[in-house]
Amino acid sequence: MKKRMLVRKSTMGSLWICHFFLFLTMLNASFFTVVLGDNVSDSYWLLKMKSKLVDPLGALKDWSPIVPMCSWYGVTCSLDQSHVIGLNLSGSGISGSRSFELVTHLTSLQTLDLSSNSLTGSIPSEIGVLQNLRILQLFSNYLSGTIPAEIGNLKKLEILRIGDNLLAGEITPSIGNLKELKELGLAFCYFNGSIPTEIGSLKNLVSLDLQMNSLEGHIPKEIQGCENLQKFAASNNLLEGDIPSSLGSLVSLQILNLANNSLSGSIPSSLSHLFKLKYLNLLGNKLSGKVPSELNSLTQLQKLDLSKNNLSGPINLFNSKLKSLQTLVLSDNFFTGNIPANFCFSGSKLEQLFLARNKLSGNFPLELLSCSSLQQLDLSDNRFEGELPTTLDKLQNLTDLALNNNSFTGSLPPEIGNMSNLESLFLFHNMFIGKIPVEFGRLQRLKTIYLYDNQMSGPIPRELTNCTSLTEIDFFGNLFSGPIPETIGKLKDLVLLQLRQNDLWGPIPPSMGYCKSLQLLALADNKLSGSIPSTFSYLSELRTITLYNNSFEGPLPESLLLLKNLKIINFSHNRFSGTILPLTGSHSLNALDLTNNSFSGPIPSSLAMSRNLSRLRLAHNQLTGSIPSEFGQLIELNFLDLSFNNLTGEIAPELSNCKKIQHFLLNNNRLRGKMPPWLGSFQELGELDLSFNDLHGSVPSALGNCSNLLKLSLHHNNLSGEIPQEIGNLTSLNVLNLQSNHFSGLIPSSIQQCKKLYELRLSENLFTGDIPDELGGLTELQVILDLSKNLLSGEIPSSLGNLMKIERLNLSFNNLQGQVPSSLGKLTSIHMLNLSYNHLQGQIPSTFSKFPLSSFMNNDHLCGPPLVLCSGSKGQDQVVLSNKEVAAIIVAIVFTSTLICLVLLHIMVRIWCNWRKVAISSADGGIGERKREEARWMYSDKKTRNGEYWNMNTLGFSTPSPNKQSPDQSTA
Repeated sequence: MKKRMLVRKSTMGSLWICHFFLFLTMLNASFFTVVLGDNVSDSYWLLKMKSKLVDPLGALKDWSPIVPMCSWYGVTCSLDQSHVIGLNLSGSGISGSRSFELVTHLTSLQTLDLSSNSLTGSIPSEIGVLQNLRILQLFSNYLSGTIPAEIGNLKKLEILRIGDNLLAGEITPSIGNLKELKELGLAFCYFNGSIPTEIGSLKNLVSLDLQMNSLEGHIPKEIQGCENLQKFAASNNLLEGDIPSSLGSLVSLQILNLANNSLSGSIPSSLSHLFKLKYLNLLGNKLSGKVPSELNSLTQLQKLDLSKNNLSGPINLFNSKLKSLQTLVLSDNFFTGNIPANFCFSGSKLEQLFLARNKLSGNFPLELLSCSSLQQLDLSDNRFEGELPTTLDKLQNLTDLALNNNSFTGSLPPEIGNMSNLESLFLFHNMFIGKIPVEFGRLQRLKTIYLYDNQMSGPIPRELTNCTSLTEIDFFGNLFSGPIPETIGKLKDLVLLQLRQNDLWGPIPPSMGYCKSLQLLALADNKLSGSIPSTFSYLSELRTITLYNNSFEGPLPESLLLLKNLKIINFSHNRFSGTILPLTGSHSLNALDLTNNSFSGPIPSSLAMSRNLSRLRLAHNQLTGSIPSEFGQLIELNFLDLSFNNLTGEIAPELSNCKKIQHFLLNNNRLRGKMPPWLGSFQELGELDLSFNDLHGSVPSALGNCSNLLKLSLHHNNLSGEIPQEIGNLTSLNVLNLQSNHFSGLIPSSIQQCKKLYELRLSENLFTGDIPDELGGLTELQVILDLSKNLLSGEIPSSLGNLMKIERLNLSFNNLQGQVPSSLGKLTSIHMLNLSYNHLQGQIPSTFSKFPLSSFMNNDHLCGPPLVLCSGSKGQDQVVLSNKEVAAIIVAIVFTSTLICLVLLHIMVRIWCNWRKVAISSADGGIGERKREEARWMYSDKKTRNGEYWNMNTLGFSTPSPNKQSPDQSTA
């Protein structure tokens, strides 16, 4: 039994082996049929090509030796299925670099289409062996290199489309050998050089597409040889010169696109011979002169674009002749006059008319009202004026109307409300007045309405909120008044609401929170009041909100934390109070400005979660606590203004990470500690203001590394030590204010390198030594040079006479000696001078007589107007009185004059009493005459003596207290 079973197993094993060998035999037979049979060459090269391709979509999955080649994807065989005559793998998603060259072994190939893939590499020169090729399409790949000259060997080629690649170099002239070529597409590459003249020999060419390259030179006149050409597109190149008149001989031409080149000269009238022309685009060139009226004969023309040239003169094109015209674009030229009469006709097909940015003038062209098919009309940026016609609603098909940037006046016609297809209405920057017609509420398709920069007034009609398709409203810069319509919430699709700079008042309607598509809300520069509605939490798409310069008040609703997409917030110049925490919900903030409110409490550290925050302005509030150390994470920050608060503590060292800071304003707080040396690492710093704090220590020398610094204000602190010489490295500095500190030592001579300084304040410090002669080199100083209230000594350097622009010079309260340099008398721009409280002597320049005595008081021996005259003559010693002696003399003169006046007044009273008695007791008429004589004498005497008293009084002056003055007084 066991033996029988063993025999049975042995037999079954033998049968399995036989079947296996039979399978291999069949497989080999199949393989040899494919590989070694009649189709050996083509299948072999295709399989080899597959091995070098990346096929993410599996388009070539059936390319296998066990599948007949002629049934492979994209393969077309000859009738006898012996050779591959067509290969179409367009849009298959394949990629590879050296696979394309293997195709050149398919010598029977007639059609090759590998377009819209990701093939790389170059077009192999072996392409020239495919003598049977009729169609070659390789466009929309990543092929590079040049067009091989061997491509001219493809004598049967009818279609060559290899554009939208990375091909470069010049277009090979051998293309002129392709006599059967009908379509040549080389667009969207990097070809340079000129258009080969050999193209003119392609008499069968129907389409020539060369656009989006870098071709230069002239358009060859030989192109007239392409007598069957229907499309010529060479836009977006560097072509120059005139448009050849020979183009007029291409009578089969239907599309001519030469846009965005540098073609010049006039438009050749010969183009009027192209009777089949449907599309003519010459935009973006340097064409000049008038448009030839002969173009009116192009009755088949559907689109004409001559925009962005230098064309001038009146518009002499007539839609009544160009009966097929649908689009006419003449924008950005120098056309003058108005639209010609009879421009349109009743059967007009004109749908788009763009005449923007010309010099057209006159009233709104009524001729356009006959263009009943008009859908888009743009007359913006011209010189039109007058009122809009009430018959504008004849354009019932109009979807877009742009009349902005003109001088239209009057009120908007209510009839616009009848234009039911209107989608966009641009009327901004005109001189419209009056109200928005309530009829506008009927424009159910209206999406955009721009009325900004006009003089319109009245309330915003609530009927406008019936236009529920509205996405953009811009009424900026008008005189609209009244409240925002309470029904604003009906505009569910509203994306932009710009109402800035009007006279709107009242609260924000709570329904605005239901405009859930809103991305930009600008209500600034109005008279709005109240608080922010809690419904704003529904505005989840909001990116920008500006409410500045209003009268909003109260705390912010906590629900604002839900606005996660906010990028720009400006609530400055209102009366908001409470914490700013509700504005920190978004981690996408770019700018936050809460200046001049009444916000209190600490600055939330959560603001640092907005890593792209570049502008943070919280000045003029009541914020307390320290500067959050987390702000060191704001590496994009370039504007930080925390001034005028109650912040305490030291300047957070973590801020040293904010390397892009340009404005660093922490003034008017209660910050303490030393100036951080890391401020010198802020290479882009332009403004540093740490004034009015409690900082101590010295100025770090590293600050000299801030070469872009324009303003440095450290005044009113407790800083001490010497000013580092590195201050001279700040060569861009305009303003340097170090007053009211405890700086000592010499004024550094290196300050002469700050040639752009126009304001220098070093007063109320402990500087010693001479005034550096180098200060005279700061010839841009204009606002003030203030060195007062220091311990400076020596003479005033004559070089200060070089400061010809200086308006205020204060050297008071020092220990300066010697004479006032005569060179200072040349300072013609100066209107405030203070040299008081020094030890100066000698004659002051005569031009200083315009300044008050207080400018020179408390010196040793100064003289000259307005002081006492300098005495002495030739051969005698000059006697110079001190200011104290002058003051004593003047006081004596005033006292004596006053005493004399009192005596005279007493005498006059006595005489008047005596005269009164005589007048009463006497009846003689002569007495009246004597009374008049006495009256004249008394009046004359009084006038004279009063005049003497007035002149005496002009010599008086008051001596101000030498006590320490306020900062404003010392720099006045």
